[in-house]
Amino acid sequence: MEYGFEPLRNDLLLRAAYGNVEILPISSLNAAASNKRNPNTISTLKARLLSAHLCGSCGKVIEILPSADVESHISPPPCVLTLHDLLAGRYLPEYHEVKGSRDFFECCRDPEVASTLTLQPVERFAGLLDAAIIFSDILVIPQAMGMKVEMVDQKGPHFPHPLNSPNDAQFRMIMNCVVDVSRELDYVYQAVTLTRRKLAGRVPLIGFCGAPWTLFCYMVEGGGSKLFARSKTWIYKYPLEAKLLLHKIADICIDHLALQVRAGAQMIMVFDSWAGELSPATFKDFSEPYLAHIATKLPETLRDMGLDRVPMTVFPKGAWFALDSACDLGYDVVGIDWLQDPALAVKIRGSRKVALQGNADPGVLYGSRAAITETVQQMIDGFWVNKAGWIANLGHGIQPGVHPDNLKHFLEEVHRLSGV
Repeated sequence: MEYGFEPLRNDLLLRAAYGNVEILPISSLNAAASNKRNPNTISTLKARLLSAHLCGSCGKVIEILPSADVESHISPPPCVLTLHDLLAGRYLPEYHEVKGSRDFFECCRDPEVASTLTLQPVERFAGLLDAAIIFSDILVIPQAMGMKVEMVDQKGPHFPHPLNSPNDAQFRMIMNCVVDVSRELDYVYQAVTLTRRKLAGRVPLIGFCGAPWTLFCYMVEGGGSKLFARSKTWIYKYPLEAKLLLHKIADICIDHLALQVRAGAQMIMVFDSWAGELSPATFKDFSEPYLAHIATKLPETLRDMGLDRVPMTVFPKGAWFALDSACDLGYDVVGIDWLQDPALAVKIRGSRKVALQGNADPGVLYGSRAAITETVQQMIDGFWVNKAGWIANLGHGIQPGVHPDNLKHFLEEVHRLSGV
């Protein structure tokens, strides 16, 4: 299947364009256009996609218009949710109907199925979510590198043969191989293009990858971990080899993200789910440089491909100590989890032109409607004082057993309490 959108500059949602701009949620774009111009010529407003970070899972994107065209403060703030747990939602009953008896990665590898699953949350929560995130998984990159990865029901990802040490023959094979992601992950790019066509301009489409440190952890731990003993062994006993592997992963991430953009993704996200397992010092050595490498090299790669820069988001989960430096990595949005105080996060960001995304405790969706409302109000009080620079979101992915109606209430309350 041929994929790609050439040129995307002619789309309703133009590529990123920066400068003197104001934030406008997509849900408000049609109203703004109808007040000023024919809504069929919204592109004449030079709408510019900035971003919305799905901390590890999904998101709502925002539009940017030149400040001459819109007022400086627009409500509500964009609402973002998280990765395939949310926007391609495994919490939805319709997800399980489509998945049936298929293996998880079988769903990822079938472009038609992946596209259908991508669209489910957008359709269920129409008018409340403003983007789709492609149904895929961060672990397709280790698979492309030649590692076997299984998704075990009720347990999560499992690597039958993790990397044991630099003396491991598999490690040498991985370091010496040339990974052609255009071939190995072609099914992802087919799904992206197919989904863009199905969306037909309704909402933007988001591509993503895992951060090098998080992928490294899975590759050496063999799955999720409580102690991360194997990862710590690598960084303290084999730091040079660990950094070589991290750099190789980062380069593959760049290629994967760039090809998602070529296939039709309109923004990208990088999820560092295990960033909080590092100390401040080791985060600066084993995560931050590779996040920065992606932020620097991806725009260059896109330029070489004849494509414009797209908005970029990063979510270093648990790394509350790194918020200040994360705002300088080159991403447009920094996601924070529920362990960070919103007002303090705003203070740390200061005047830098970086949006924050977060940060409701996902556990609140197990609670009462009143508890959800209170949590949303607390976020608004902390983040939305200046009516700018915040994307409403959960602090991580949706947890098992959450009722979709509670999520809907969360989204509705963001709209209601923020002044719509």
